[in-house]
Amino acid sequence: MRVLVAGLGNMGRSHALAWLKQPGAEIVGLVNRSPVDLPPELAAIPQSQDFHEALHRLRPDVAVIATYSDSHAEYAIAAMRAGAHVFVEKPLATTVEDARRVAECAAETGRKLVVGYILRHHPSWQRLIAEARALGGPYVFRLNLNQQSSGPTWQVHKALMRTTPPIVDCGVHYVDVMCQITDAPPVEVRGMGLRLSDEIAADMYNYGHFQVLFQDGSLGWYEAGWGPMMSDTAFFVKDVVSPRGAVSIRMPQDARSDDIDTHTRTATLRLHRVGEPDHDISMRDEPGHQQLCDAEAAFMARAIAGDMDLERHMRDAVSSLAVCLAADESVRTGQPVRLRI
Repeated sequence: MRVLVAGLGNMGRSHALAWLKQPGAEIVGLVNRSPVDLPPELAAIPQSQDFHEALHRLRPDVAVIATYSDSHAEYAIAAMRAGAHVFVEKPLATTVEDARRVAECAAETGRKLVVGYILRHHPSWQRLIAEARALGGPYVFRLNLNQQSSGPTWQVHKALMRTTPPIVDCGVHYVDVMCQITDAPPVEVRGMGLRLSDEIAADMYNYGHFQVLFQDGSLGWYEAGWGPMMSDTAFFVKDVVSPRGAVSIRMPQDARSDDIDTHTRTATLRLHRVGEPDHDISMRDEPGHQQLCDAEAAFMARAIAGDMDLERHMRDAVSSLAVCLAADESVRTGQPVRLRI
């Protein structure tokens, strides 16, 4: 498989390194709008600055899109029209309409389309989802990811906020987890947000939270904030509560809120069942960030080779994006948003 990787930030570099390890895969080109320093393994691969030019010159079998969110839909559709299968980082698009256009293009062209929901490939999160489903709903989801970012990490966050607020950028991961557990469509979203820095645009906010109501009666809460002013106390709350108990992630005391590996670690799962002693499950040997990116590349390769049915994957991707964009709309209008997905 000939692979083209677009976007060489943290995620793009990790995806490129992952595809280097895939049997039968060859990275034929890298795309970034400006020159960047790359690890030695990638330094010899030809680079260009124009995705469309590279796409039509190199004719890849797989396009990996890890650019800023506002180009995801355009690049994904162009790649599939050019005959490539597509792995695109989350979020799939910046509007629900564009997300649906991408999904429809995949159906029309027969190309495989995978969205970078890294937690779907994490054995600890798979275990959390299975344990929660075993408890049975309706559920209360209490999830957050606040990042006390400074220096280079704050610069990355400010760049992301030119197009995407934190509750959308990170929220799609965790709403996807909610969708997998409830197996019910979201029906209403209520959001609030606040601009806590003069370093971002006047119409952007770097802290937000929302509630999402599901058709089965489940209720989700998600919170995300970025910046040097954020507290790193209780920055990583991951609880799923049901009438029969709860399953939670318990993080070590030394976890850092702006460490990319922290965002996927679980450390320990605590199972609480009503009337029974709590049970802790150690996740000490769980994979790190690069290993998870390796797993995403392997999944994409299997999806292509095995002509895998990805309809449910795409439905959840569109649903999770719709919830987070509705949350952003609710923040900006001050009104709840009803969903029809």
